[in-house]
Amino acid sequence: MTDFDAIDALLAEAKKEAPLPPAEERRALREGLSVSRTQLAQVLDVSPSTVAGWESGREPGGEVREKYAYFLSGARDKLAAAAAAAAAAAEETAGDTPVEVQEAGPEDDGETLATPEPCVLCGRPARHQVAGFPQHLDRAECGTAEPARPSAPEPRHPERADEQDALPARGVKVVPVGRRLKTADAPDLIGSAVASTLAEHSGDVEAATKALVRRAIPDAMALLDHSRKGGRYDVVAHPWLPEILRKQTARGADQVWEARPKWARPELPPGEHEVTALDLNGAYLSALKTHLPLGQLEHSTGNHHDRRRAGVHLITPPDWDHDAYLPNPVGSRDEPGPLWVTEPTLRLLLRCASPTYGLCDPPEIHESWTSGATEGLLEKFRVTLKDARDRAITEGDEVTLEYVKAMYSKFVSTLGESNFNRELYRTDWMHLIRSQAFANLWWKAHRAYDQGLMVVRAMGTDELHVIGDWRAVFDEGRGVTQVKVKDVYTVGTRTTD
Repeated sequence: MTDFDAIDALLAEAKKEAPLPPAEERRALREGLSVSRTQLAQVLDVSPSTVAGWESGREPGGEVREKYAYFLSGARDKLAAAAAAAAAAAEETAGDTPVEVQEAGPEDDGETLATPEPCVLCGRPARHQVAGFPQHLDRAECGTAEPARPSAPEPRHPERADEQDALPARGVKVVPVGRRLKTADAPDLIGSAVASTLAEHSGDVEAATKALVRRAIPDAMALLDHSRKGGRYDVVAHPWLPEILRKQTARGADQVWEARPKWARPELPPGEHEVTALDLNGAYLSALKTHLPLGQLEHSTGNHHDRRRAGVHLITPPDWDHDAYLPNPVGSRDEPGPLWVTEPTLRLLLRCASPTYGLCDPPEIHESWTSGATEGLLEKFRVTLKDARDRAITEGDEVTLEYVKAMYSKFVSTLGESNFNRELYRTDWMHLIRSQAFANLWWKAHRAYDQGLMVVRAMGTDELHVIGDWRAVFDEGRGVTQVKVKDVYTVGTRTTD
């Protein structure tokens, strides 16, 4: 074969990659057909998180790109055909009856979007946005539009109160995320996994528990994908990370300081004291409710904090003059000077510096890596795990309890550079969730001190040692808002007259 023959063969085999619509339109096309990420992922033989990455800007390649492009093209044609049919039907039924057009008020003036985005009310593609939220200005186009009013008012059902409240009465409204339409009869993924594993191991509790713990990471990711259905926000699952979030050596750590407390009261009053070591339940589970950045972190400089964003910040922490009775909010740190801290640590310091507490001066912020953030990103995921944990404790179901513990603890620990979780790589999230757990412990210590207890030690995420009637301050139990006794010991020497 000559060189020219080889070139001809190459040209014959070469083909241009299938074109894809912009990332913003990909999700709108999928949701316009009411197709979930999980459904599409199964057809394309990829994970739901991979589909989420494509809808956030990542590009597929190879054969899967051809299949994805085929789906998007078909979705666009189907939606266009449905829109044309609806328009034709509207023209036929309109007749000579004048149509009343309801316009948004001055405060709700809409902006035209270059590319359709999912409506915040119904999830279908919308070409306008109000107050920064994509939505339909014409109620007839919105999937939540009210039907023609019956002669008698529709009875109000308590179990559907959230859905009925979400229906717009007049004009266009932004519905808070907590009041969006909820999916009824959601499958119990945790209960189904436990039941099938117990059956697989013929009821052997120990063997089933070990098997469930081994599959905790992929199961947690599947649960997260399921809980994100209908979510308002997209997540960048594998963003570019700044150098401060990258390990300096193979076995080393990055430059972010998590503010892990390792504090002990330097001096106790004379005499003998009974100390109770309290264990805070579900520390990492509670910490899933924290402000998490959605997209790729962006750099900024200056002594300014934007509460709508979250990430990591280079700060000079303030002096702390209360180490005799309260731990330092930045944890046990020996080296002075600036350091990189997470959003929870910065917010804790700013709150301590507020007029309400006045415990220190505000920290000085030098630079930040942040992205737009929300506190509710993992809320459905967290609540599902919490409810399963509560039920397991009530029913004495230790198999489910150990399974759920493994799910949320391993979810957090594998968000960084881990070979066990390839679907979600967010080292920044790992640091933020851990730091939120430390901040929660600090506030428990402050509450104990504020209510008259003597704080003796604060360790890690869940260990608090106090002297005094702690039951007057904390509720005892196994719930995530409760504490349980880990140990009781005596310190000091009894004085004699």
